[in-house]
Amino acid sequence: MNKPIDDLSLVLDVPVQVTVELGRKTLSIGVLMQLGPGSVIELGKAAGDSLDVLVNGKLVARGEAVVVGEKYGIRITEVVGGSETGTAANDGDSRKGQVRSDAA
Repeated sequence: MNKPIDDLSLVLDVPVQVTVELGRKTLSIGVLMQLGPGSVIELGKAAGDSLDVLVNGKLVARGEAVVVGEKYGIRITEVVGGSETGTAANDGDSRKGQVRSDAA
């Protein structure tokens, strides 16, 4: 009988798409066609609301926008678990902190 592989290192180099969602808005095609340079689309979130962090389309965390040098980043304020992500719970771990990356 085969022994299950518990070595997480096998997947650590698998690329995933990380998306930070600032907000959403549904527009008709007619309104969309009227947009041009300088147009503003009001999003559903208020200034100061948490931003959603999605990995491959699944909600995994929430955070706040930060400026690091001349680039934008996100400070993770909440790791979402269980029913909100559609995956197994993270053992009730409500880790909070900042994720730093040297990737450009």
